[in-house]
Amino acid sequence: MARRAHDPKEPAPRRVPVRMREESAPERWLRTLRFSGFTVIALGLLALAVVVLAPNLRLLVEQQQQIAALERSVADGRTQVADLQSELGRWSDPAYIEAQARQRLLFVYPGEYSYIVTNPLDEDEAGTSAPPVSNQLQTTRVDWLGALLASGYGAGLTTASGDELAVVGEPAAPQGAAG
Repeated sequence: MARRAHDPKEPAPRRVPVRMREESAPERWLRTLRFSGFTVIALGLLALAVVVLAPNLRLLVEQQQQIAALERSVADGRTQVADLQSELGRWSDPAYIEAQARQRLLFVYPGEYSYIVTNPLDEDEAGTSAPPVSNQLQTTRVDWLGALLASGYGAGLTTASGDELAVVGEPAAPQGAAG
């Protein structure tokens, strides 16, 4: 098409300045993006590879974690074996066997005396003031043998039901009172 020549008799077309909206960098990048058939096929193959390989990669990571846990277990087992072998070596020493028999089984040689402390003070209690030790024998003021026999006779000869019997440390319920 041929360009028309401007007729001098006609007024010149009015030109109005128009300001276009400025594009951001992502908009400019998206505007210049063109998809071809090759690009669509490549993206499809990439998505297919992710779908196919993702479960296998997860399985690989889990197996690597299991291998690491088993290696730690083997290392712990080797340490335990080494400890047990050193203990076995100690048991071949007669002095160690004697010390263990004295400590664990409370063995003594004939003519020796063994003292056992039944209630030793803890290290925390050692600093507190304990009552003084008496050098005189003390007698108990409770007839424990009589109390034991009375308890046995009372339990064997009673006609009361289990609900009517008093619990040790609590006052007895009055006769005829329901609890």
